[in-house]
Amino acid sequence: MTRSTFVVVLAAGEGTRMRSSRPKPLHHLCGRPMVLYVLDAATHDEVRATVVVVGHGATWVEKALTERARADVHLTFVEQYEQLGTGHAVSVALPTIEDESAGADGDVLILPGDTPLLRASTVGSLLDQHRQSQAALTVLTAFVQDPSGYGRIVRDKDGSVARIIEERDATSSERAITEINTSIMVVRKSLLGPALRRVDRQNAQNQYYLTDLIAVLHDTGHVTQAVLLEDSTEAQGVNDRLQLAEAEAVLRTRINERWMKRGVTMWDPAHTYIDADVQLAPEVSLLPGCVLKGHCVIQRGAQLGPHANLTDVYVGENAKVGTVEATRAHVGADATVHSFVVLIPGAKVASSEVVAPFEYRTR
Repeated sequence: MTRSTFVVVLAAGEGTRMRSSRPKPLHHLCGRPMVLYVLDAATHDEVRATVVVVGHGATWVEKALTERARADVHLTFVEQYEQLGTGHAVSVALPTIEDESAGADGDVLILPGDTPLLRASTVGSLLDQHRQSQAALTVLTAFVQDPSGYGRIVRDKDGSVARIIEERDATSSERAITEINTSIMVVRKSLLGPALRRVDRQNAQNQYYLTDLIAVLHDTGHVTQAVLLEDSTEAQGVNDRLQLAEAEAVLRTRINERWMKRGVTMWDPAHTYIDADVQLAPEVSLLPGCVLKGHCVIQRGAQLGPHANLTDVYVGENAKVGTVEATRAHVGADATVHSFVVLIPGAKVASSEVVAPFEYRTR
């Protein structure tokens, strides 16, 4: 029988290195708040409940996720009023999980809200391997060339994970370890509460580290293991604007590759920018420099560009749109909109209509 999964997404951090009033989980990548990618990765059939731990900008985060999360994902929000560490954040979520589960056992999947490159297939593999091995805790790890800033994986002689040591608390030999903690783990629900109660704040940051769960469970005889992440970029967190740009570049490549495999032609994929919620039909042709934002819908056979800049625009079948600036506009099938045209919100181009260069279409 399939075990139930309870998801906890940690989205309470302030993200001071972003230097922004916007809560870190809501910074956009390809037109969507980064935490939505994490929620998508955690959407699996056996998920019984998803709890999002909020803190800084809690109301803002709750509103954004309620409005934009997938309809098939039911979210419950709990607020971490004091920022006492990741272990404390999960403790705050635990009563909600207990209420949802009504005493049933299962597994708790814990995800940071700032890892937007994580794939759903990776989460599925992590859950499968955790259950097949009947482990108490399974952590997702990766080998990286530069482990700076990450917790290091310390293994026992039998290869099991004995503990995770945070960089601030590590010795010089421990800092030389290149296997790092991704902050993504699965824990047996019945063991999570008792183990969390044994976690203390005796560390450099005076916080309750979630990673201390490994040592607690390992030292009491439970199986604690790691699943190695094949593509270490999936574990890349976003803590500042540089990392935000790096993550967006990866996502844009994924988006472009997906559409090209579905029959979309891109003359220059490196200079074609498509948001995550854009919809493209087969045989669409995108010339260099196209920027498609928001909820654009581009139908079969349409040709855009070069340097078309469209936001929430519908383009009908076989239409041609040149170097055009358009927002919330409608272009009918077989229409031609020549270059250097501006279509303001609400503008409509009829089917087979031709719009001359330098026109400013208002309706």
